[in-house]
Amino acid sequence: MNQDIQTLLNRIDALPSVHIFGRVVGVQGLLIEVAGIEGHLSVGGRCFVQARGGRRVLCEAVGFRDDKALMLPFAPLEGVGLGSKVELASTQPVILPTPAWLGRVINALGDPIDGNGPLPHGDVPRLVRSPPPPAHTRQRVGGKLDLGVRAVNAFTTLCQGQRMGIFAGSGVGKSSLMSMAARYTSADVSVIGLIGERGREVQEFILDDLGEEGLARSVVVVATSDEAPLMRRQAAFMTLAVAEYFRDQGKKVLCLMDSITRFAMAQREIGLAAGEPPTTKGYPPTVFSELPKLLERAGPGEKGMGSITGLFTVLVDGDDHNEPIADAARGILDGHIVLDRAIAERGRFPAVNVLRSISRTMPGCNNEAENSLVSRARRYLAAYDNMAEMIRLGAYRKGSNAEVDEAINFYEPLEDFLRQRKDENMDFSGTYARLAKILGVAWS
Repeated sequence: MNQDIQTLLNRIDALPSVHIFGRVVGVQGLLIEVAGIEGHLSVGGRCFVQARGGRRVLCEAVGFRDDKALMLPFAPLEGVGLGSKVELASTQPVILPTPAWLGRVINALGDPIDGNGPLPHGDVPRLVRSPPPPAHTRQRVGGKLDLGVRAVNAFTTLCQGQRMGIFAGSGVGKSSLMSMAARYTSADVSVIGLIGERGREVQEFILDDLGEEGLARSVVVVATSDEAPLMRRQAAFMTLAVAEYFRDQGKKVLCLMDSITRFAMAQREIGLAAGEPPTTKGYPPTVFSELPKLLERAGPGEKGMGSITGLFTVLVDGDDHNEPIADAARGILDGHIVLDRAIAERGRFPAVNVLRSISRTMPGCNNEAENSLVSRARRYLAAYDNMAEMIRLGAYRKGSNAEVDEAINFYEPLEDFLRQRKDENMDFSGTYARLAKILGVAWS
């Protein structure tokens, strides 16, 4: 109780002693023009706009024009008109997380939305938008992180503090793979950001895919597709802020975000509303400056801290893996897992295309025997893929190529190895033992 009182006193001390007001002088689309407070405001600063009926709409400054502040809202603008009063919010957006947040579902502003009562507050406020640790003070990536998914554990092994992208079109199984990782990971804590998610799927993901066991050691941040672009962007920042709190507690954190593309789309809406020029496929320049700022927050912490291992889904537009956001994310992340629609259509899930997926830290985190085993399996999969059309047409003659003959023999067992149900879990030792048995390699 004393701790709660002290936290309350600290928050009271942080309240402003002077209130600064302005007024709305223009509304265009989602953009609000505010006069009277521009001298007290900077980009990223926040205000409350008084709407009719007493409703207060939180807004954020995204730019300035002709001595007026340009604001975007976190909520609908109904009831906001010319002359509406605007009050400056003097404090920076912060959260007060504690370990008691585990098992909770929150929105982009850090408010609980799971119906389980108010969130407990910690003692130390943390900025929602904070810079990553300096590069020269960060530890190197740690040992392997078990996700319980055979295809990923074997062929795109993750290290603690690595950042990996899951690239796929819509409906190919990104959310299912993400839920398997959250449920079966060996990480201490999972922080899951559902950015621009379909409202119908949120409860399905939490109750069915994540389950009680997964939720108990997770914090879920939700911003649905119908929410304002600022809320969708803020949800991504909130996800990393919560992950950083647990990292600073020395925990191994798995941060899952679905999806980076919807974060970029939200930033595109914000940038275009603020008057930025559209560039490739309509994305303004700030999209490509905000992406690395967000993704670099994941990774190893400084000495004595834990790590944030990131799994970020990328929704490729029209299954084009070279579209601007996918291309930018691939250049920032430490590897990519490609989910292939053709594989999903033939009923193999997770639909990981092993030959197009890569983990940049993987060779260094495996021993020689593990690397040799995985390389051999990859070689057979590549040999079969090169001759797949001829094999399907019956044009390949057995005996023409010894390696292709072996690849044909191993193809079905390897496909069965890559196939995994959502309720199935296999650790590293089981993964390597099963792969070695398929290839006829002695394994201990």
